[in-house]
Amino acid sequence: MGALADLRVLDLTQVLSGPYCTMLLADMGADVVKVERPGGDMIRSNPPFVSDPDAEAYGGYFQSVNRGKRSLELDLRTDEDRAAFLSLVDRADVVVENFKAGTMEKFDLGYETLRERNPELIYSSIRGFGDPRTGETHRQGQPSFDLIAQALGGVMEITGPEDGPPTKVGPGVGDIFTAALNAVGILAAVHHRERTGEGQYVDTAMYDAMVSLAERSVYQYSCDGESPTRQGNSHPTLFPYDAFEAADGHVVIAAFNDRHWQTLCEAMDRPDLAAEYPTTPDRLEHREQLRAELAAWTRQQTSDELLELLDGRVPAAPVQDTADVFADPHVHAREMLADVAQPGADGEMTVAGSPIKMSQTNPRPRGRAPLLDEHREELLGETESAGDRQPAESDD
Repeated sequence: MGALADLRVLDLTQVLSGPYCTMLLADMGADVVKVERPGGDMIRSNPPFVSDPDAEAYGGYFQSVNRGKRSLELDLRTDEDRAAFLSLVDRADVVVENFKAGTMEKFDLGYETLRERNPELIYSSIRGFGDPRTGETHRQGQPSFDLIAQALGGVMEITGPEDGPPTKVGPGVGDIFTAALNAVGILAAVHHRERTGEGQYVDTAMYDAMVSLAERSVYQYSCDGESPTRQGNSHPTLFPYDAFEAADGHVVIAAFNDRHWQTLCEAMDRPDLAAEYPTTPDRLEHREQLRAELAAWTRQQTSDELLELLDGRVPAAPVQDTADVFADPHVHAREMLADVAQPGADGEMTVAGSPIKMSQTNPRPRGRAPLLDEHREELLGETESAGDRQPAESDD
């Protein structure tokens, strides 16, 4: 039984940010009901597929972030489906949506309406620019995606080669980091409700999350008044803390302190460098010269040879591709790859496992993603049964 096995979540989200948030909750045992618009989440048909796109129910994008959920297709514009949704709200702990601000109000299903029916309800939203309830701005209502959030939040400005253009981070951190923060907010609200019986509104904005993610830029600008910009793989206050070419690929070396630097110089057989540049300020002042010295040395070694020379005494690692990740025994020992059924395919699909580890209620992917409207009968049957069990009103 998962840590959140007693939590019922109504998930009206789609694409990535919201589904990733509720996926985290589902992995921890929550009963997540994915309430889908007519036709379903727009990413159901997105590739890749295991073998046959025409035969498979959905692609890897949808499978990855919707595993372990139940699905119910509702058109909230109709009275019948709106009533069905409200019957679910009566028994829910959490509602999560990632529409533009005001969308749920168009259906008369906004936070205030749902709170009247269920005062203990936790209502959570993920939007590009937040909700007016928690801080109104001129940007609310504007569309936002990961790329927009990374650009506005300063992440792209500090990412990429020094002489190259602003570059987005590879994974969709604008969505995923926001989603993780939203899950934290939901669980904090659950804890508050357990102490007080009080539900509340939880709001996480993608732009806000990227400002938080780029926290180093904030305090740097506060201290010196200069906007940080791209430095490739290097670090503004540490050296060497960078990627270097090896004979067979690339490695990263993170000589975080003076002791690491001394050890690195020993491995290079360069005591002169250790003596001449003993402190971090020395190394930062001469970083270009030292980077060239290090690069000349690393190019003469394979990745394995470099790691053996540093022998765990200096933090270092190869730059791996996804095939390397799949082959790494550490990843398997940590259960970071999980196989789930892929409807319509002969084989399974592999998705990322849960990075949260717990000794008693360990999170894990709890089965495949749902087919569209797969759980209609059981979900609406549950509400009908619950209604049947309500005590009859007295005539007294």
